[in-house]
Amino acid sequence: MKAAELRDKTADQLQDEILKLKKEQFNMRFQKATGQLENTAQVGKVRRNIARMKTILNEQAAKAKPGRAGS
Repeated sequence: MKAAELRDKTADQLQDEILKLKKEQFNMRFQKATGQLENTAQVGKVRRNIARMKTILNEQAAKAKPGRAGS
């Protein structure tokens, strides 16, 4: 999912999506360990998507609570 699409979602929607991806990542780790995972590149894609969503959540939180910049 692209970052622009993710920025349109609310924080709750992003949290739900992160939870879903973490479950998928957990299952993929087991599949990899047992040799059942066919597309190993998918593991990296899921990790990057989780990181992308967390970054956008942090951006949204920073906009909601502006601090003292430059102090």
